[in-house]
Amino acid sequence: QVHLVESGGGSVQAGGSLRLSCVVSGYSYSSYCMGWFRQAPGKAYKQGVAVIDTVDQTMFADSVKGRFSISRDNAENTLYLQMNTLEPEDTAMYYCAAVLPCLPASSVWVPQKYIYWGQGTQVTVSS
Repeated sequence: QVHLVESGGGSVQAGGSLRLSCVVSGYSYSSYCMGWFRQAPGKAYKQGVAVIDTVDQTMFADSVKGRFSISRDNAENTLYLQMNTLEPEDTAMYYCAAVLPCLPASSVWVPQKYIYWGQGTQVTVSS
């Protein structure tokens, strides 16, 4: 069984920070490319936020560049999303996801390409 479990969400004021974690079990975590997606209230789709490959190359959505960072600890089978200078528009359910093999750059923001998903952690940013 493959499990992804997110944590670290919560409620913060605009300008604040949160660090999300995603603990992975059940497979060779270091072999997978990983991503963070979010689904805002009332939206039917998941938006890509940040992705990281097996050699720590990263990509970010334009809306979070300069504010969010993504990292992975292969020894701890954990993926992180550090979110700084949070804005009300960042309010969403945040999900981590895994895919193998890694996707081309043109596909990293397509949630349907990812194989495994966590259950999500809620982030709420108030103004």
